[in-house]
Amino acid sequence: MSAECYAHTEETAAAFAQTLRENSIEYLRFELPDLAGLSRGKTVPIEQVEAYTWHGLNLYGGTVALDTASIPVAQTGYGEDVNFTDCLMVPDPETVSNVPWLANTARVICDTKWHDGRAQAAAPRMVLKQVLARAAEMGFRVKLGHEYEFYVVDLATRQPLYTGHPIFVTSLIHQHPAMDRLLRVLRDSGVEMITANGEFGPGQWELNFAALEGVAAADRAFVFKNTVKEFLRSEGLLATFMTKPYAGLAGSCAHLHLSLIDAQSGENAFLDAQDPAGMSAAMKSFTQGLLDHAAAGQAIWNPTPNCYRRIRPHTFAPSNVSWGVEDRSASVRIKASKDARQHLELRIPSALSNPYLSAAAALAAGLLGLRDKAELKPERAGLKENDDSFAKLPTEMAEALAALHADRALCEMLGPEFIKVYTVVKRAELARLREAIPQAETDEYFELY
Repeated sequence: MSAECYAHTEETAAAFAQTLRENSIEYLRFELPDLAGLSRGKTVPIEQVEAYTWHGLNLYGGTVALDTASIPVAQTGYGEDVNFTDCLMVPDPETVSNVPWLANTARVICDTKWHDGRAQAAAPRMVLKQVLARAAEMGFRVKLGHEYEFYVVDLATRQPLYTGHPIFVTSLIHQHPAMDRLLRVLRDSGVEMITANGEFGPGQWELNFAALEGVAAADRAFVFKNTVKEFLRSEGLLATFMTKPYAGLAGSCAHLHLSLIDAQSGENAFLDAQDPAGMSAAMKSFTQGLLDHAAAGQAIWNPTPNCYRRIRPHTFAPSNVSWGVEDRSASVRIKASKDARQHLELRIPSALSNPYLSAAAALAAGLLGLRDKAELKPERAGLKENDDSFAKLPTEMAEALAALHADRALCEMLGPEFIKVYTVVKRAELARLREAIPQAETDEYFELY
């Protein structure tokens, strides 16, 4: 089973455009999730939607492989290697949602394909769809839920909206009217949120979503992140998902909640009510797979050098390969509800992680554990971060990329085309950032010396 782009006919394209007209949509944003999870694309007036839906909308073919500074990176196979050719954006009509702060405007998430019909296999949405297809071959559907932290700051000063460490303090998180408006905008954008609260950092928020099946969960997370940034900027504020924007304040994470559903029975495949922690044999093997491939996954769950600044002692940012039942100090936390809600929480990913790739890497690692019938190592007592006997996760980007490159099984699950693009782009980003002069060095040496 393989993943493909959504395929339109002349009839489905016409029906899609007609539905938009009936809902008074005048402009449709064709959006592509890039390697970093940023939305890139084009806005199309309603009169042109039918044609572009049927034939595809031209876009520079290397868009999905741009680096975090929007620089085309050489030798990805998506740029000069193919003469900088275009790809075609193909809208998935199931992803249409309103853009509530713009009049009569909607967005649709797109897959991309080359002009010969081949899907761009390195596109993050396609990577996740491919791993989901692997899960289906093994007899499972997949439920996913993303959980994001982010800072909201003054647009001019770049400073947080309030001071202190107001985790769960209700009055502070509602003191700015734009934040209340944001919650309503998210709902009107189709983002089904279940909780919102202040986090440990000043001006830091956390939002949780209800679990969804398959790629729809990552689509929602993509809409969420880009909506938060775009809407709050229209309100004169800046939202940042940068993992560690302030040296002395809490970092921002993007924990991933995951469970498998038996495709035949419809039951939670992670649940065994007779087990002390409610863990089925499948959940145990899946968890061990996550642990076995965690070092390689680190390159995807923490995709920038800044992400590794979050990994500090006693900050609930995992630094080792560990698991525990209801244990916030572990990399994998077993949410032992012992009922249909039984699932695991991967606590490694940072807020800068791409929701499609974060889910794809976690699912791929867990499926490898199932394939190999991996035996879960016994849980150890005590705080996991204080146990030096656990294997350590990579502490910098170069080390994580080396671990990913060395993990042939995980690379095969994610696809060689994606691995090539991802590692080439990330190494280019690292090389560019190494050449930059840190502001701290300028502050330290420039004037006095």
